[in-house]
Amino acid sequence: MRGSPENGLSKVPEVTLGFWIIKIAATTLGETGGDAVTMSLGLGYLAGTAIFAVAVAAAVSAQVSAHRFHPLVYWTAIVATTTAGTTLADFADRSLGIGYTGGSLLLFALLMATLGLWHWSLGSVAVEGIRSRKAEVFYWATIMFSQTLGTALGDFLADTSLGYGGGALVFGAGLAVVAGAYFWTDVSRTLLFWAAFILTRPLGATVGDFLDKPVADGGMALSRYTASAVLAVFMLACILLLPRLAGSRRVEGEEAI
Repeated sequence: MRGSPENGLSKVPEVTLGFWIIKIAATTLGETGGDAVTMSLGLGYLAGTAIFAVAVAAAVSAQVSAHRFHPLVYWTAIVATTTAGTTLADFADRSLGIGYTGGSLLLFALLMATLGLWHWSLGSVAVEGIRSRKAEVFYWATIMFSQTLGTALGDFLADTSLGYGGGALVFGAGLAVVAGAYFWTDVSRTLLFWAAFILTRPLGATVGDFLDKPVADGGMALSRYTASAVLAVFMLACILLLPRLAGSRRVEGEEAI
């Protein structure tokens, strides 16, 4: 999805194809990285969530405190939220005993409540031109819940007969539908952005699980540390090589939902 015509810079990146490539890599890294801490290191979901919650607080604070768009700061915050989302969703689904359905419904309710409060408070949940601290706080809270919900959805589908590969195909198809709606319909661009943002998380979750889960469970049994390192290098290369533009401010009269 493309950003609006430039009319002043914001502190979030322009939404281009490069944005979605890095986002999917970040969500896959979040899955392998989260599993490395909770499973490979054996710290468990609650301890892992606490560790990554500190990382989220630090990364998002740095992003909100910045005076302009810094790609590395922004994407560090995204990785922190997606990794915390992995451990938090696993904790909600498994340790709380509410299962994938209960966890997904709880997280969906929290996400909708955050979006509703954001819209009620500021009149729009559009991501173009996040210019105030209040809007940034709502933006990152929404991202945190969307990352966690996406993890729960990915685990839910992967646990069915579809497995990790089938789950990835389903969420990839969902993204294709969203892309088609963007190019060939007049559906709200804000709605499509958040739909795509949510769907990239379970896509990354299923791909990450496919990479590091045992062969007997339908995975490739790759080292979580190795997979995480490769994904981190790929992300860094994309951030450095792809255009690093800040999103533009909303043009007067443009849709604001």
